Amino acid sequence: MRTILHIIGANVMGIAYDLGGICILQTQIIRAMFPPKLDMIELWRNLYKVGVKSFPIVAVTAMLVGAIMVIQTGALVAEFDAIGLVGWGAGFATLREVGPILIGLMFSGRVGANNTAELGTMVVTEQVDALRALAINPVTYLLVPRFIAIVTMMFLLTVIGDVVALVAGSGMAYIMLGIHPELFYSSFVEYIEMWDLMSGLIKALFFGVAIALVSCHYGMATRGGAVGVGQSVNSSVVASAVNIFVLDFLLTTILP
Repeated sequence: MRTILHIIGANVMGIAYDLGGICILQTQIIRAMFPPKLDMIELWRNLYKVGVKSFPIVAVTAMLVGAIMVIQTGALVAEFDAIGLVGWGAGFATLREVGPILIGLMFSGRVGANNTAELGTMVVTEQVDALRALAINPVTYLLVPRFIAIVTMMFLLTVIGDVVALVAGSGMAYIMLGIHPELFYSSFVEYIEMWDLMSGLIKALFFGVAIALVSCHYGMATRGGAVGVGQSVNSSVVASAVNIFVLDFLLTTILP
């Protein structure tokens, strides 16, 4: 019994420690952004690494999402001859839920893990301590550019992913059901509201903030050499995924 209580208590304390560290880190990043003292070279480097290099995997993910949405609704459409609702069904599910979640998970697996590994390696090799010795604030120099790049590119890649998913969905609808793209898009335009798009993009912003904060926290909290870097990356990916689903639940409940 004591062993079980000890394990539960240790896990609770670990979660509380991580939540506290993330909140403190968020405060430090926000404070470092006002007034802005950005290293533009570091910012552009991170924007390229986070956004441009993530585009292929995000595009493939979005393409498959759009196609899968049409495949899932295909049987129902064929049964009830409701071809006028295919664009609405695929677009609604993609824009509000499936697109932001799957893109966020792929983004956290690639960008979040890479960010944690990079920061963790800099910590265990004492590069962060060297910055402090040179009177350079690691938060301003390392974390703020990464935070801005991750949040910005998560939002923009979700916008691009939505477009790619709709194009792939219309193509699959034409191949599988013989629905002309014009009918697909007219259904989409007629039934989908602007708020459906905005709802998914708001979720993407929150997902980006969560991925940035979690990956930076675990990277800067890395201890124990190469083994510690691996543990931090693993914890970062798991925590980011959990945060995405928790935020999606809360935002779906709050947003109309």
